[in-house]
Amino acid sequence: MGFPRELSVALSGYLLKNKLLGKKRFPLVLMLEPLFRCNLHCAGCGRIREYQDILDKTLSLEECLTSVQEAGAPIVSITGGEPLLHPEIDQIVKRIIQQKRFVNLCTNGLLLENSLDRFQPDPHFFLVLHLDGMAETHDKIAGRKGVFEKAISAIRSARKRGFQVLINTTIYRQSSVEEIRKLFTLLAGIPVTGIMVAPAFSYEAVKEDCFLSRREMTQAFLPVYEMRKEVPFFNTPLYLEFLAGRLELQCTPWSTPTRNPKGWKMPCYLITDGHFPTFKDLMERTDWSKYGVGNDPRCANCMVHCGFEASALSAMKASLPNLWKTIRGIYFK
Repeated sequence: MGFPRELSVALSGYLLKNKLLGKKRFPLVLMLEPLFRCNLHCAGCGRIREYQDILDKTLSLEECLTSVQEAGAPIVSITGGEPLLHPEIDQIVKRIIQQKRFVNLCTNGLLLENSLDRFQPDPHFFLVLHLDGMAETHDKIAGRKGVFEKAISAIRSARKRGFQVLINTTIYRQSSVEEIRKLFTLLAGIPVTGIMVAPAFSYEAVKEDCFLSRREMTQAFLPVYEMRKEVPFFNTPLYLEFLAGRLELQCTPWSTPTRNPKGWKMPCYLITDGHFPTFKDLMERTDWSKYGVGNDPRCANCMVHCGFEASALSAMKASLPNLWKTIRGIYFK
């Protein structure tokens, strides 16, 4: 487990800079959604349900770049929808990397293998694929047969070409620990650059009974946590402890702001109470005290990394053991 050196140094410098400036709220990751359109209809995804009336809307290249500058976050996660459906996605990635920011391009993998020629391997660039189980399980969640094999083929091709590839795995109520272990063993053997894990968020727009309660999450993630010495996790060590119920963290929703065709999403990537026209409006006009566990019932069972991964980085300052765990986990593979 560990982050690449370039990312580790950039994150450390960014955190130190904001601490010296006395900033209490600042973004670590910008969730950039240039479009909502997708070529899948996954069981646990709330996006295409929530924005089904504007699936034809997109952000232009210039709107994306302006949003990146507004937020100033060192990491930009390009998601959606399926970003590879955007006609300017290669230029969006290229221009953000030119700013020396890190780009996570999230994709379901269906279009990836045929799109690799549009991109160049770079220390600042990560391809992120979502895999939630082995073939039968993942295809069922994705709503189409063959998605898993297509994704694995794309991962192998990308790695042969020198791209960094991360996997994002969501744990649902139906997830099997043994199947997840089998998946992680397969991925580690390719090998992928890293694996990120998180529990599913219970979107109001999703009616399927596939989400875990907070108590069920910690029970489900304890055996996943025990895999940390054999799996190249790309989460911070303290976030993994939080998932396993070994550490308490408070949500920091401002750390992962979301920009999409409707504007700056308030308050976070997972909950929508409105949209602001600018990042400054989002940060200054949102009543952040209204959100988080104990404040909003929609937050009661949330343990997703977009709300808590940055909290784990903040928690490292609370004690020397936490600081050492984080340093060891981020800097040493």
